[in-house]
Amino acid sequence: MPALPSSPSSAATAGPGVLVAPPLRRRMACWLYEGLLLFGVVFVAGYLFGTLTQTRNALNNRHELQFFVFVVVGVYFGWFWSKGQTLAMKTWHIRVVDRQGQRLSQGRAVLRYLLCWVWFLPPLAAMAPFPLRAGEVTVLTVGWVLVWALLSRFRADRQFWHDAWAGTRLIDVRPTAP
Repeated sequence: MPALPSSPSSAATAGPGVLVAPPLRRRMACWLYEGLLLFGVVFVAGYLFGTLTQTRNALNNRHELQFFVFVVVGVYFGWFWSKGQTLAMKTWHIRVVDRQGQRLSQGRAVLRYLLCWVWFLPPLAAMAPFPLRAGEVTVLTVGWVLVWALLSRFRADRQFWHDAWAGTRLIDVRPTAP
């Protein structure tokens, strides 16, 4: 495996073939943009589900809808990650690859999708037994996401923990200056 630069400033001077993690700020901006794009994907999936099932009240088959959206979002990420990038990742010049710098297989992309849920499962589990208001849920979830993101700073390769577990990595693919 190619050596990684020790600091973000040395990323610009790293030679070709070095898999450099994008700065945390760019990864989180990409994450927020991805959420914005997913709003459309989830909207279309929900509309499709409601139309196909002739649902008049969303609470009638809420769990089926949640499962359907989970699968649709999994297909979305699995397909784009196996190609290397989602639209948000292209915008922020980030690519997802395996440990050797190769494209992800469909299986590894789905594994990464499942492990990405670690971002949300702890706050969901923590708030399940308590009747929390929307603001409290937001603070708990955003707080955990920030903690999870900051934990990447403790890894030498600066990757998120779910990437380490899935055998994937995010790399910086900014175009080089002529």
